[in-house]
Amino acid sequence: MKLNAPLFPIAICLMAGIGFGKNLESWTIVMVVLLPLLLVTALVGKWPRIQTASILGCVVLFGMMLGKGNPNRDDGRWMPEVVYQKIHRAKLNALDLREKLLKEETRWNVNEEAQGVIAAMTLGDKSLLDKDVKNTYRKVGVAHILALSGLHLTIIYAVITMALGWWRSLMLKQVITILSIWAFAFMVGLSPSVVRSSVMISIYALLSLGYREKMSVNTLAFTAIVMLVVNPRSLYDVGFQLSFAAVLAILVLNPLFSKVIPLHVLQRHRWLRFWWGLTTVSISAQVGTAPLVAYYFGTFSTYFLLSNYIVIPLASAILYLTLACLMTSWWLGLQSWLVVLLGWIVGTMNWILEVIGALPKSCVEGINLSTLQLYLIYILIGSLVVLLSLWINSKYVKQLTEV
Repeated sequence: MKLNAPLFPIAICLMAGIGFGKNLESWTIVMVVLLPLLLVTALVGKWPRIQTASILGCVVLFGMMLGKGNPNRDDGRWMPEVVYQKIHRAKLNALDLREKLLKEETRWNVNEEAQGVIAAMTLGDKSLLDKDVKNTYRKVGVAHILALSGLHLTIIYAVITMALGWWRSLMLKQVITILSIWAFAFMVGLSPSVVRSSVMISIYALLSLGYREKMSVNTLAFTAIVMLVVNPRSLYDVGFQLSFAAVLAILVLNPLFSKVIPLHVLQRHRWLRFWWGLTTVSISAQVGTAPLVAYYFGTFSTYFLLSNYIVIPLASAILYLTLACLMTSWWLGLQSWLVVLLGWIVGTMNWILEVIGALPKSCVEGINLSTLQLYLIYILIGSLVVLLSLWINSKYVKQLTEV
């Protein structure tokens, strides 16, 4: 399997360096090694492989310097004071807007369980979430739907794109879209998954101007590099790790799984294409995140695929309906009907997930993985992915030649 992503090994080396850097006592030893290595990198241009190894070594050392860093980098104080104050003020204004929207959602008078799910899914506020509901979502493997991530921002991106469809200037359209995405990111508190999604969608929007490959492992790696350079401590955030593991697995595995069913069959059957796409994305994300979930939380959801079949379509409907309810606040008659429909969908989703959670062995608990075991599992997954890609690609080429 050839992974056309030159930034991916750089991102991995940067992560490794940050991990090593937390035990670093002083930058001095790093600088003593880094400066000669930079000179070597400049002098070995005739030997590309040696130069590549030198570059990756420099990235590791740079990561160690970031990992050592300043403990105050977390709160943004490493920025110039003027920039920090402006960003902080913008964030406070965005949070004020979120409070107003939360009050609007509360005014709809849906039941408390539904209200908590709506607030978490749309505005990232989990304070209203019922504890039993939260445990049910975790147990059946769909807790990610309560955390703002790529699904939520992709829907926002699609809505804004459709709203600006009449605008001829593609450049202005994408600029407005990017600004809107980042305004939403500020409003919901700039969590790692939201920042990751915002950066990737911004890159997607900019690349669409040149009609280049818009979403790839390279894009994900660039996003990770940007986030880690800005805040190296993001590496230790569980949300950051789960978010990137899920997206990386989807980008690598989903194209392979999609080839299991012949392309001409999928093209003939639209519903099969939809459900098979949902299946491959769900399995890919689970492969990427299951070891981390087992490592941090000690659980594994056995009915994750069934749960995702239910949650993904309903969650999309909930996000669109919530947006419609907010936009029709001036037409109370229509809004009241939309709110009733929204409450019914959320209640139905919660009930179905409770039923799935009550099934025998719906969640394996008490898993205890060591850090070494976690690394070995991911090495095993990587090896199996390479073998799977070789087998599926050979089978796919054979199908094409037969057609």
